[in-house]
Amino acid sequence: MSKNTFHLVSLGCAKNTVDSDSMAQLLVRDGYRFVEDPSRASVLIVNTCGFIGPAKEESISALRELAEGKRQNQILIAAGCLTQRYGSEVAVKVPGIDGVLGTRRWMDIVQVVRELRKSPHPSTRSGLRPEPLYHLPEGAKTVGADEQETLRASVAGASAYLKIADGCRRPCAFCAIPLIKGTAVSRPAHVIVEEARRLRDAGVRELVLIAQDTTDYGHDLGIKDGLAVLLEKLTDSVPDMDWIRVMYAYPGCVTDRLIEVMATRKQILPYLDIPLQHAHPKTLYRMRRPANIDWVHRTLGKMRAAIPSPSTGSGRRLAIRTTFIVGYPGETEEEYQALVDFVQEIRFDRVGAFQFSFEPGTTSEPLGDPIPAQVKQERFERLMELQQGISLQVNQTYVGKTLDVLVEGRDKGIAIGRSYRDAPEIDGLVLVEGQARIGEIVPVKITGAMAYDLTGVLDKQTIQSQVS
Repeated sequence: MSKNTFHLVSLGCAKNTVDSDSMAQLLVRDGYRFVEDPSRASVLIVNTCGFIGPAKEESISALRELAEGKRQNQILIAAGCLTQRYGSEVAVKVPGIDGVLGTRRWMDIVQVVRELRKSPHPSTRSGLRPEPLYHLPEGAKTVGADEQETLRASVAGASAYLKIADGCRRPCAFCAIPLIKGTAVSRPAHVIVEEARRLRDAGVRELVLIAQDTTDYGHDLGIKDGLAVLLEKLTDSVPDMDWIRVMYAYPGCVTDRLIEVMATRKQILPYLDIPLQHAHPKTLYRMRRPANIDWVHRTLGKMRAAIPSPSTGSGRRLAIRTTFIVGYPGETEEEYQALVDFVQEIRFDRVGAFQFSFEPGTTSEPLGDPIPAQVKQERFERLMELQQGISLQVNQTYVGKTLDVLVEGRDKGIAIGRSYRDAPEIDGLVLVEGQARIGEIVPVKITGAMAYDLTGVLDKQTIQSQVS
């Protein structure tokens, strides 16, 4: 076991993945090398998730597994959301933990490792300082060969997440993120642009912009329509980035300027993730979420009419993903049926659903968790069965059309990739007959549709016309 090796497990959402990749880059810059086998690593890191109960259990389980197999001279660090909120408790539950690191201090990873080398078991609060800090590490404009390899290893299929802000100032009653990460803090635009350039230089072809709320970008910096402004800067500054995808827009905050930018900038994919959470005004009011369902109808209609603009030369139509919670305290059968009717009417491309998970400390805590588990499960299954049928019908409309596909893998003569309609890790895939290299964006004629995935063949005619 080499002293300068590390093994990192990243759990939870894409925003955690970004922090994990950043920690890995800092460790590589300090002379460390990533290893897949934890028994060969001198430093073990779990970037935990503490969003809901099952995520907490998964994080504790991962920490315990590494702690039980830990050898002498190995260091185990618990990082991320769970430690930010429950640092001392985590250290008690997993005695083998040597140090903790909160969500806002991932950039201290090298310092924490050095402290642990000198004196095991420092104060478990040492890595949980609350102040926000966003910057590229010193010397980031000059990326060495080792770090380029780390960057390439952190992107799957030439796709990478780019965090534009962290924290959240929204008052959602069910969510613990503000308790864990604090209020929203935007990264400076020039830092985001510089990171986009570095990712492009590392071979990335798709940037996925993420934050707890991307549409709130720039509010703390005094920028109006901050997300639209940032997208303009990114497309102007990194014009050779093929795809830019926007995730996690907040209802009511998709402005006319944002719609215009998405419609007229060809690099920006006609795809938007707007987590709506519910469709009945009374449920949304209890959730402390925007309850104006008319806004949803108007805005989605406006977006579908405008995106993409004919001036971009793209025949792609807008794809909308959303997320709902079923079984929220007080959800009546009438309120749930309103959600079902809404999904049937809007016909989203993609829908994710979750059963309500009680979170102590949130403003919904006084409501308790009164809806029986079997009722929540039944409502979840009914909603997902409905969406499965809608998704199949929508997918079938693409049969016979040609879509660009970003290839991410191969298996027995089949290329596996994603179209503009598919965000990494959460949406469907396109299975393609024919030879295509990983990292390529290739035209694919769609020949078949399943509930979530598409099948197709390389469109050789389009390929030939592009070459000529």
